[in-house]
Amino acid sequence: MNKIKNSDGNFGQFGGSYVPDFLQTPLKELESYFLKYINDFDFQKELEYYFKEYIGRKSPLYYAKNLTSSIGGAKIYLKREDLNHTGAHKINNAIGQALLAKRMGKKRIIAETGAGQHGVATATACALFGLECIIYMGALDTKRQELNVFRMELLGAKVIAVTKGTATLKDAVDEALNDYAKNYANTFYLLGSAVGPHPYPIMVREFQSIIGKEAREQILAIEGRPPNYLVAAVGGGSNAIGLFHPFFDDNNVKIVGVEPGGKSDENGDHAASICKGKVGIIHGFKCYTLQDDKGEPLAVHSIAAGLAYPGVGPEHSYYKEIARAEYVSVSDDDALKAFSILSKTEGIIPALESAHAVAYGMTLAKTLSKDQIIIINLSGRGDKDVQQVKEMSERTK
Repeated sequence: MNKIKNSDGNFGQFGGSYVPDFLQTPLKELESYFLKYINDFDFQKELEYYFKEYIGRKSPLYYAKNLTSSIGGAKIYLKREDLNHTGAHKINNAIGQALLAKRMGKKRIIAETGAGQHGVATATACALFGLECIIYMGALDTKRQELNVFRMELLGAKVIAVTKGTATLKDAVDEALNDYAKNYANTFYLLGSAVGPHPYPIMVREFQSIIGKEAREQILAIEGRPPNYLVAAVGGGSNAIGLFHPFFDDNNVKIVGVEPGGKSDENGDHAASICKGKVGIIHGFKCYTLQDDKGEPLAVHSIAAGLAYPGVGPEHSYYKEIARAEYVSVSDDDALKAFSILSKTEGIIPALESAHAVAYGMTLAKTLSKDQIIIINLSGRGDKDVQQVKEMSERTK
């Protein structure tokens, strides 16, 4: 049996379940089902089937030879989560949680989304398994991700645009939690990132850890040794924790999470929760958050909708506190440059979220010798962002 780390939901001082008493009962029920089925043979067999035959796993670990040569320095490998069905890592978790919902007898699924990739993944899983699907999305994000909104609706989901607050991901999470509080008796909240009250952070991590498990096996087969560095973008942090967690005990493997530095260091211009935040509580869990003196979340910004969140997963907060990982930030402009460079050197258009990791990975590679290895998690493809980037480039001409 696979022993689940942090099965109590605590990561040092981070994590926990800071929600009203009436929500503790459904969360405890969810925890018991998850801990039962994550080690259940039949559940794992079904999950493996859909990972392979439906998502298309294993995703390749691709040596980016052209990018490496153009930069000089360390070898750059890309973990190609962009090649998954639906175009991102989000489908790993969506399939896992949807299978769990079926076993719990829940037929109504709700979810939140920022960039739309989790919304598309959830709508896809619901279509596959015949489940009702409601997606909450900030009104601002519905405009800059119109294609993903159409994809969700095409898959049968009802997309609700949230106009409250900043009309972005934080507000979509608020509305999804409000729905869950009212309807948990017949509703499963399929949370998309490694955030929220226990058991969501460990649940999402376990379903996304397939990324790091595969990457370890693949790099050992290719290079005969582990990488020197892992690099991944961090908003809430699901793609990153999926890569990082299986390498946690490899002390020689350095871990770098890349947050959205946005337009400037001023409040409201970025979403660098670990780099610039402080310890607080948001959406039912304790983490590093961007908040004011009264503990209220600050407005955030990122060119990548999926990174615009004023908190970060508790496991990332813990990695920061114990110095197991380093967290840095990358600006909108540098992410856009990386978006263009990877497209032109490798013929791979990355999601803007992933472009943050690519930007830092390129900078890091220049400082390292040619015998060192970096794995960058390419968490999603950029089809969804092309129109946004096109419009931005036209405005700057």
